[in-house]
Amino acid sequence: MVASLIVLLRQAIGTEYVLTDLTATPYYRDQRGRYNGSAMAVVFPANTQQVSSIVKLCSSHNTAIVPQGGNTSLCGASVPLSAVDQTSFQHQVVVNLSRMKEVLVIDTDNYTMTVEAGCTLAHVREIAAQNNRLFPLSLTAIDARCEIGGNLSTNAGGIGVLRYGNMRDLVLGLEVVLPDGRIWNGLRKLRKDNTGYDLKHLFVGAEGTLGIITAAVLKLFPRTVTHATACVGVRDPESAVALLAHLRSMCGDRISAYEIVSRPCLDLVLHYFVKTREPFKKRHQWMVITELSDVLDVPLDDVLRTALSNFQGELAEYLVTKDMEMSSSWWDLRKYISEAQKQDGISIKHDVSVPISNVPAFIEMADAALKAEFPGVRIVAFGHIGDGNIHYNASMSEPVKNAPFLAHSQKVNRIVYDIVAKLDGSISAEHGLGQLKRKEIRHYKNALELELMSNIKRTLDPQGLMNPGKVI
Repeated sequence: MVASLIVLLRQAIGTEYVLTDLTATPYYRDQRGRYNGSAMAVVFPANTQQVSSIVKLCSSHNTAIVPQGGNTSLCGASVPLSAVDQTSFQHQVVVNLSRMKEVLVIDTDNYTMTVEAGCTLAHVREIAAQNNRLFPLSLTAIDARCEIGGNLSTNAGGIGVLRYGNMRDLVLGLEVVLPDGRIWNGLRKLRKDNTGYDLKHLFVGAEGTLGIITAAVLKLFPRTVTHATACVGVRDPESAVALLAHLRSMCGDRISAYEIVSRPCLDLVLHYFVKTREPFKKRHQWMVITELSDVLDVPLDDVLRTALSNFQGELAEYLVTKDMEMSSSWWDLRKYISEAQKQDGISIKHDVSVPISNVPAFIEMADAALKAEFPGVRIVAFGHIGDGNIHYNASMSEPVKNAPFLAHSQKVNRIVYDIVAKLDGSISAEHGLGQLKRKEIRHYKNALELELMSNIKRTLDPQGLMNPGKVI
């Protein structure tokens, strides 16, 4: 059966676009190196019709389908399962959409762009800018590698969620190849369409378990021409939340980014990236980087001067710049945190969200619980405090103690996730569930939610072949 399916796939899309040898193995591994699966082939369709043909062939041969874009998933969603995890089927085919990278339509009057799923995020942002428009999603370190199909499938967030929303908020229409190979063309540019269920939202955030997104109509925005960035030393996360409330009351939705960085994050970045610099003469335990952007001038310095006088003792000092080089140097302190952590060694990572007002309580409670259970633990907390999403990572400061600590990852996860649940939060803010949190989510979603998700999955994918072993 394997040989016959390979022959049919090659006939459908061309021999050179079906990999079965060692050249295919990089597509079976995730970027963190945590998941390493196996498949009978990786295929690279050129268009939606070829995707449809591939899906029909796989379905008729009872072969599982793993949609893949730039393969930047952090939870193992975009790679095939290992042989050990394959239970109800024997074979998998990875469908990589990277060849489908055409910008189909730019409608500047309607502020939309229609693109194929293989377009990289960086390319979409560049094309929008060339047309004096803005596509606001930004994932900093991976813009050049992640692709729109994957951004949609994981409902990507990034640093601009506070102003522009998640990927779910940035899409108007989708084209999707369903698990039986039929093509649903929902590429509508409408801002209002109240004619029943909004089907596109079934596929956004589904991590490829309900179908393969092949194209999308994206929202564009006016291109901002003025930018002001501020670096603010704050007393604690509670002060950061209070400052955010003040900025929003004074500046409205001109706040395009608001990120918090803890002292351990800064120390790691400053250690591993020698070109980075401490922003202030004083070493603050917490720091906020925020950016305001508009089509008009932005008086950020005036707003922060007022805040400094109003928040006695909570805000230590601040710097404001409109110089892009200086702004980039501050954002580098945020951008390089994950890479600095990676160079320092493995850590137990969490991508969680709570209501913004509960962020200080989450950090305080989680810090206290982990330090009581694991003396000497180092907490690296940072991220999108402006929308309640904190990347909360734990490791030991002394590398020799890290291996024994990592053996307790399940216990660490349960401590962190139980606190998140207590504060009405989510155990996955923007990275998704993938393979990593597929079982964990059963502790934190109620039975009815899980039942409804399973029912939707069975209705659209009765054979269970679309990205099995992920999400549910």
